Amino acid sequence: MEDLAPDGHDIAADPYPVYAALRAKGAVHRVTVPGSGETWLVVTRDAARAALTDPRLRNDIRHSSSWRSDGGHAVGHNMLQSDPPQHTRLRRLVAGHFTAARIGALRPRIEAVAAGLLDGLPEHGTADLVSGYALPLPVTVICDLLGVPRADRAAFHTWSGELVMPTSPEAASQATVALGTYLAELIDRKRRTPDADLLSGLVAAAPGSRDATPGGTAEDAVLAPEELLGMAFLVLVAGHETTVNLISATVHALLRHPEQLESLRADPGLVGACVEESLRYNSPVHAAAFRFAAESLEVAGTHIAAGDSVMVSLAAASRDPLHFADPDRFDIRRERRGHLGFGHGLHHCLGAPLARAEAAVALGRLLRHRPGFAFATDPATLSWRTSMLLRGLTELPLSFGPPV
Repeated sequence: MEDLAPDGHDIAADPYPVYAALRAKGAVHRVTVPGSGETWLVVTRDAARAALTDPRLRNDIRHSSSWRSDGGHAVGHNMLQSDPPQHTRLRRLVAGHFTAARIGALRPRIEAVAAGLLDGLPEHGTADLVSGYALPLPVTVICDLLGVPRADRAAFHTWSGELVMPTSPEAASQATVALGTYLAELIDRKRRTPDADLLSGLVAAAPGSRDATPGGTAEDAVLAPEELLGMAFLVLVAGHETTVNLISATVHALLRHPEQLESLRADPGLVGACVEESLRYNSPVHAAAFRFAAESLEVAGTHIAAGDSVMVSLAAASRDPLHFADPDRFDIRRERRGHLGFGHGLHHCLGAPLARAEAAVALGRLLRHRPGFAFATDPATLSWRTSMLLRGLTELPLSFGPPV
């Protein structure tokens, strides 16, 4: 991919010319991912949707030809890295907490958190929108939902950030161990003193061992200890990292396209449409989790050998010109939907309703109560955290006028 970038082009800041070059050459490409080796990368929307629904491409890493062990990390036992029937059972245990009705009931809490964070921003001068607003909002909400004590949230986010965008293999390994140890201790606390939070409910479904027979009705309500740890890990990490990127990238896109910002200010009812266009235009989840070929197959005419890994680029697929007119244009009034920002198929993001609500609340309140925001630095100097899976701004310094 780096070979396709123009000389001096920063792929982290703008990977889309590279994706366009790949799409022009075909739907599927062999690429090298640092730390993971060679994989197949899918870059067109039709091929992406096909790959994400092909039952021969599995999420369980044990289908990989390079798999040897999970390294002893129980956090890998989760929905994202499993297939039916295990995936179906695990997803059912938490799906009820992320329905539209549940998120609607949670909205006043999201509004209150956003309001408090905006009140904490300086009345004049500059502040970093990421650390001061886009990050603490989803962190607070997901930690409230799961039951993570306030005193532990800063450390939790540090570990989470290292896992999704590692600074080194050693740091990522240390973060995995630290977060796994912390969650095991938190689960033990919930077992001794349960509360009304999601984690306490999951603990109640994990008596310590799975004693029901596979396929039985009791199996649907039981979590093995390693699955409980994996579930807590996935909900905490996935429940905030992508939303941080979504909120900050949406504000960034609006400031880079002032005519769109003026349209939104003139019609606040476009907030939901703006979030959807941001999900398409600047996908916070750049690629779906690795899939592994359980048998030989073809994806868009490309032969994939059994055991090969496959990555689906949600970002590239969501800018496919065959499905989105003028795809590199940010347009909050765009009529054609169908982006893959939340994935597709069985592993479509369970937390999509929560992410949409948090982003809409964050953007709406910012526009109503701090409408004079503007870049406090040259946007060309901003840096992006990036990996093959996620992409987001490291910081977004803004200047603010007085609160309204």
